[in-house]
Amino acid sequence: MPIHTLSHFWVIIPAAGIGSRMQASLPKQYLEIANESILEHTVRCFLSHPSFDSVAIGLAKQDPYFKRLSLSNNDRVDVFEGGGERVHSVLNGLTFLADKAQANDWVWVHDAARPCLSHDDIDALINSLSHAQDGCLLAVPIYDTIKRSDTSSQVEETVDRNNLWRAMTPQVFRYSQLYGALTKCVDNDVLVTDESSAIEYCGGRPLLVSGSERNIKVTRPNDLELVGQAIIESKSSLQTDINE
Repeated sequence: MPIHTLSHFWVIIPAAGIGSRMQASLPKQYLEIANESILEHTVRCFLSHPSFDSVAIGLAKQDPYFKRLSLSNNDRVDVFEGGGERVHSVLNGLTFLADKAQANDWVWVHDAARPCLSHDDIDALINSLSHAQDGCLLAVPIYDTIKRSDTSSQVEETVDRNNLWRAMTPQVFRYSQLYGALTKCVDNDVLVTDESSAIEYCGGRPLLVSGSERNIKVTRPNDLELVGQAIIESKSSLQTDINE
């Protein structure tokens, strides 16, 4: 029996950040690409896949933008109050799901500003869950030469790139394991930048699942063009498949 029929899938999208590096007039998840906000494209990645029933989005306490989106009227979309840092938002999301999720359910955490996730990458994660004792995450092996600099941006050393990966999302973990790991990090004042780091801090060894380079996270202004092109190409490919 496939692993995804044994336990439920829950999606948490932390979207309470302001995205200061984008130098934009509004948070990056609300910037428009191909006539829709980045957040809308991101949510559709999941709601268009048959394995997901709903998505929970963590918003800033006084977010004035979300209510302007059609997502705000989608009965498959829930919202909860996010936190000051990603770890707090995800913990709030887990608390929001507490009366719905079971301990062994899988929680998928995905970046709000990563709108090019494909169903192929989702399927790769699903297929990996049967042998991912401590959960799994999408990642891309690093092939470039890696340099470590000093504080003046001068090269200190060339880093061995063997077995180095660039972490992406989604990151998928059992509800109880993720809740326990994030709680421990917060209690110990350990600030982690992704969920895998919390699992690792507690001794877990998440499985890296090779994903697509197209799963870009919008962080800086020039990322918008790359993501926009990827979305347009994806829509064009989908329309071609429908017409054939």
